[in-house]
Amino acid sequence: MKHAITLALSAILIGALAPQAHAQYPDRVVKIVVPVAAGGGADLLARLIAQKLGERTKGQFVVENRVGAGTIVGTRSVIASDADGYTLLMTQTSLTITTAINPNLGYDPRRDLTPIVNVALGPNGLFVHPSVPVQTMREFIDYAKNNPNKLSYSSAGVGTASHLTTELLKTMTGVDIVHVPNRGIGPALIDLLGGQVQMMFGSLPASLPEHRNGRIKLLAVAERKRAPWTPEIPTVEELGFPGFEAGNWTGLLGPANLDPAIVAFLNKQVVEIINTPEMQQRLFSIGFEPIGDTPQEFARRIRRDVERWTDVAKRAGVMAK
Repeated sequence: MKHAITLALSAILIGALAPQAHAQYPDRVVKIVVPVAAGGGADLLARLIAQKLGERTKGQFVVENRVGAGTIVGTRSVIASDADGYTLLMTQTSLTITTAINPNLGYDPRRDLTPIVNVALGPNGLFVHPSVPVQTMREFIDYAKNNPNKLSYSSAGVGTASHLTTELLKTMTGVDIVHVPNRGIGPALIDLLGGQVQMMFGSLPASLPEHRNGRIKLLAVAERKRAPWTPEIPTVEELGFPGFEAGNWTGLLGPANLDPAIVAFLNKQVVEIINTPEMQQRLFSIGFEPIGDTPQEFARRIRRDVERWTDVAKRAGVMAK
């Protein structure tokens, strides 16, 4: 009887202390793993958010670049970590594309990660070379249909976002365009500028200078709403292809079964950070549009992306063995 009373009192004490423990988070270093090399968009966003989180919480948030096998090594390290909020992942749309083209990956972000917040979006655009006699996306589709296999498009490589986005367009419109893969988005853009290919999907902010000086033409934005940099350019969806979205999101996630209280705390902090005028201006200047959605909305986007890219990859025949 005495033992039972002791256990009951211990349970009450633990329950009373649990909220206090959450209130103290973080009480040690929080590591944000970025599964790509330093200097890219995900790395830059991670460092900006880590700095602001540290300032707001009086804690220490550090960024660790864990590179290898694309984004797989860094992602696996977070999945294998304790679900205590002290190891997080800052990654991009490539998370869902890697899952889509690798059926034997060994993990699934829909099951093995906890979405916290979709931080920002880097919108992509449909660009064509000036030699193509069109001024709108509709005209481009008609032109491509009237010239099957005579047009080509560049990408950052087989199985990349720029590749699968164009394959998605081909599936939805019925056009037939030849793929010319490259070793990175930079060389892909160079091929388009030089007229070696006639179209590509690429980063809208990064390619805008070439559009504005007339070296390439921007026909549509590959998201569900117009981009703030080019409010005059319609989206692919507006032009009659509902559900077409292929922007490069950057989001914060944790291991599976992360405490909902920690998820809510981090979501609130990050959303408040990116809604400050200072951060919005900073994000806009480096080519990102602030998002700051709920964990549930972010989870839905991840599920939707994995399903869509898996279907596109199968149709394009780019599934890994």
